[in-house]
Amino acid sequence: MSRKTVNDPRAAAVGPYSHGVWAGELLFLSGQTPIDAATRTLVEGDVGTQTRQCLANLAAVLSQAGLGLGDAIKCNVYLTDMADFAQMNAAYESRFERPFPARTTVAVAGLPLGARVEVEMIARR
Repeated sequence: MSRKTVNDPRAAAVGPYSHGVWAGELLFLSGQTPIDAATRTLVEGDVGTQTRQCLANLAAVLSQAGLGLGDAIKCNVYLTDMADFAQMNAAYESRFERPFPARTTVAVAGLPLGARVEVEMIARR
């Protein structure tokens, strides 16, 4: 099966995967952890700072595909501690406009490189 993929150097990959894969008009974006692609290291700071970096990484991939955060239709957010929910939510809300994309937020036991948050997305052209 051939895949039409989207990759952007402003979003670091921590494994063998594409940043995004087209399926018709839908772009499925891999989860982004708060890695600064320039330094290849996890962004230091609170979960709000880390959430903003995750969304910046996703925005870079969207931009490469000719889309923007306004084209997001569904996000999944993974937190290592649900006590971080309010702070993540505030950072998330600051990057999107109403009407917001559909979203699921779940707690997980751990994330790559010790990240506190990871965000994945589906967007539509």
